[in-house]
Amino acid sequence: MIGIEIVYASALRSASKAVQLVEGATICDALAAVASDPQFLGVDLANSAVGVFGKLARRDQILQDGDRVELYRPLLQEPKDARRKRVNKPGRS
Repeated sequence: MIGIEIVYASALRSASKAVQLVEGATICDALAAVASDPQFLGVDLANSAVGVFGKLARRDQILQDGDRVELYRPLLQEPKDARRKRVNKPGRS
């Protein structure tokens, strides 16, 4: 068995759950393990980008003991566009 943590954070809330999976389990298996957990209700587990320790990962990636699977929410605005708007904001010197 391996122990992993699955995490999600939005502007309003966060969710985290530690689960035990069989060795050779994938990210997809980990997501299935939390699909019915109330903490993850409303999180788009099927379409969210996922990663392990801050690096994007494929859903068929095999997990290692101690991995942290992260669910990423979609960006509300392209980061470069947001920066341009801040820089070009009136009253900014």
